[in-house]
Amino acid sequence: MQELIERLQQSGCSLVVCDSLGQTTTYNKKGVRDLVWLLDNEPWRLQGAYVADKVVGKAAAGLMVCANVASVYGMTMSRQALPLFDDAGIPYEYEELVDAIIIPEGDNRCPLEQIVEDAVTAEDVELLLREHFEEMKNK
Repeated sequence: MQELIERLQQSGCSLVVCDSLGQTTTYNKKGVRDLVWLLDNEPWRLQGAYVADKVVGKAAAGLMVCANVASVYGMTMSRQALPLFDDAGIPYEYEELVDAIIIPEGDNRCPLEQIVEDAVTAEDVELLLREHFEEMKNK
């Protein structure tokens, strides 16, 4: 995991995934876009993977749990993500633990965190996110 953390910190990417075959891939999109793309297009890459992410809120945590990742590191992780990982038995570590994910453009909570706020399970998180993304596509 340390190699993934170093790569995340040094490369400027937003997500590093080492899949169960040992292949490491980096991603650069904001939010959970890369996780959703992986779930839809290459779910095998996340299953059993070691993941290092710049920001892990409840939304990202729910998707990672649904993908059945092996372990997670977050440079910043929200307290709301922890119960999802705990319930799934997925080990995690973080550099900074925060009460809420705040968007850089202001002092508001991340919109995705607000969307999944009432979700109880990882499956609830994924469903709420997919409904949101579908609504955004149709606007």
